[in-house]
Amino acid sequence: MTIDEYKKLQRKQKKYRNVKVIVAGLGRFDSQKEANRWCELLELEKHGVINNLKRQKRYELIPAQRDDTGETIERAVSYVADFVFTITDSGETIVEDCKGVRTRDYIIKRKLLLEKYGIRITET
Repeated sequence: MTIDEYKKLQRKQKKYRNVKVIVAGLGRFDSQKEANRWCELLELEKHGVINNLKRQKRYELIPAQRDDTGETIERAVSYVADFVFTITDSGETIVEDCKGVRTRDYIIKRKLLLEKYGIRITET
């Protein structure tokens, strides 16, 4: 293997080794784990265990910062939940994230979500 071939191989490898997945009729997912969990949740919704199932729900944690003219100085910081649903029996809303690696950014956003909205993320 030449040095160029080695460098090309290194560039192709994802940082956390996740592989994006497209499931026919269901959409694109960041990992196989996330796609599998979506299928499980769809079954639970079908059987009435959960309801109001949503994917990729955005929560704004810190609003955009603007100057006096309205121009953006800093963009908003948001957390995008993998799944959000309600448990039918209890009415409890669950925010769920399929995690392989807990990055620093994720941990900070998890804490901000708890502080701002009082929501604890369920990690699968």
